[in-house]
Amino acid sequence: MSPTTVLKDLSLRLQSRQRSDQHIPGVAGALFGICLLASALGTILMTQNGVLSDAWAGVWNIAWILLGTFFLFSLKVALQWEKAIILRLGKFHKLAGPGAFWVLPIIDTLANWIDHRVMVTPFSAEKTLTKDTVPVDVDAVLFWVVWDAEKAALEVADYRAAIAWAAQTALREIIGQSVLADILVGRAKMDADLQKIIDERTTPWGITVQSVEIRDVIIPPGLEDAMSRQAQAERERQARVILGESEMQIADSFAEASKAYIHNPTALHLRAMNMLFEGLKEKGALVIVPSSAVDTMNLGGLSGMVSLAQQNLPKEDK
Repeated sequence: MSPTTVLKDLSLRLQSRQRSDQHIPGVAGALFGICLLASALGTILMTQNGVLSDAWAGVWNIAWILLGTFFLFSLKVALQWEKAIILRLGKFHKLAGPGAFWVLPIIDTLANWIDHRVMVTPFSAEKTLTKDTVPVDVDAVLFWVVWDAEKAALEVADYRAAIAWAAQTALREIIGQSVLADILVGRAKMDADLQKIIDERTTPWGITVQSVEIRDVIIPPGLEDAMSRQAQAERERQARVILGESEMQIADSFAEASKAYIHNPTALHLRAMNMLFEGLKEKGALVIVPSSAVDTMNLGGLSGMVSLAQQNLPKEDK
């Protein structure tokens, strides 16, 4: 058992006992003080007036002290979200609270305080093997609430620690039945399966699981690097497939365009001339054209006309 697990267990046990060790309610202390004050003042006044003798004054003081002690140990106060488990002579008697309530000293025992708020319990599974034998560390959070205080107190010794251990064992069981890919991708399904398993175990204890959330899944660094390289290779493959499909689409487009030029050489010449013009528009561009294309499109005469026009242009400007 790791030190972290031991500390969590001790923390849960301290939380379960913290409420029963709380201070005595202020109302009970105030009543005890009032009884002592009444005892002292009553003794002084009645002794001075001759109402009580010294013997009866002692009895008077003892009576008030016993009454104050009864208030001190009998009056209890439960907070709005709490229920108190009261045992009478060792047997379950009733649930008390919220608010003020009375117990009989010596006869009644205040066994436990049950919190009815939604509780949060973090739990984890360290170095647990998946179905494909990969060690993983998984952290999760459990949200639960006590719906039956009597069962939570009587059916299980420490319901906080019990639900924490039940959640951890359920998490290990789910991890052992799943492959790593399902754990990384299907967290929602894993949360639902965990909630179902834990709820089945805690329902007899009067506890309902509201939700389970996986916080983090940690895998070994070597496996993480391998998965990263695999993802990069998969993206490279997809890129090459997309490039090949694009080349096929371009080839199909050229094939369709060639059908328009096959019986119309003039249109083909105009298209070639337009391509040359677009290339020559760039300053300093150099276009190398095969001689066969020059003869076919009569580009030699055309280029001579263009050169002659460029030579005559400065003279006309002058």
